[in-house]
Amino acid sequence: MIIYPAIDIKEGRCVRLLQGRFDDVTVYGDDPVQMAQRWVSSGANWLHIVDLDGARGGTSNNRNIILEIVKKFPVSVQTGGGIRTMEDIEQMVSAGVSRVILGTAAVRNPALVKEALMKYPERIAVGIDAKDGKAAVEGWEQVSEYTAVDFAKRMEQLGCRVIIYTDISTDGTLSGPNLKAMKEMIDSVNMDVIASGGVSSLQDLKNLKSIGAAGAITGKAIYTGALDLSEALKL
Repeated sequence: MIIYPAIDIKEGRCVRLLQGRFDDVTVYGDDPVQMAQRWVSSGANWLHIVDLDGARGGTSNNRNIILEIVKKFPVSVQTGGGIRTMEDIEQMVSAGVSRVILGTAAVRNPALVKEALMKYPERIAVGIDAKDGKAAVEGWEQVSEYTAVDFAKRMEQLGCRVIIYTDISTDGTLSGPNLKAMKEMIDSVNMDVIASGGVSSLQDLKNLKSIGAAGAITGKAIYTGALDLSEALKL
């Protein structure tokens, strides 16, 4: 199971949102590049970077920061937020991003997902953010009519191999992942499922591994010190 330290960027700074709410923001640093250095020094092989301004509005100035991190560190980066077109995807891939995450675009524009997967089958992940079991969009502020599992199955049919599944109710709460929802997703599809939301301890990571998660994203836990990243990576 791969551990992905999360770097969420809003207005150029490292932040965490509580349960996806843009009005509940904690700033953890003014320099995302420095934060990336910290997690890479702890032994991370992957970074999970989200452009929150892009996720919410589609455009932002954070992309240059993300590309600087990609260029500067010898690790794999998966990134999402505001990626809405093939041009966006191509810019990311050609800059060296290992995996591009499609979220809102996947719900709104399945044709884009299909085209992206045909061109870059190994480089695309679909981010599914669930609110009460339904797939949410626009930086989590709206809920679509699809259940998260149904939506995942549709993405699998299009050729998707990796999904990042976030349970919004647990995200940023350090309350532990929603293992029931995660297990249901993992059991329902034949894709790699990266779990996101609620990770607060080594035990949470062990639990996610035991239900078959291919990866786990950790954000608030490593920022607050509740989880020691280097210890988790050793495990």
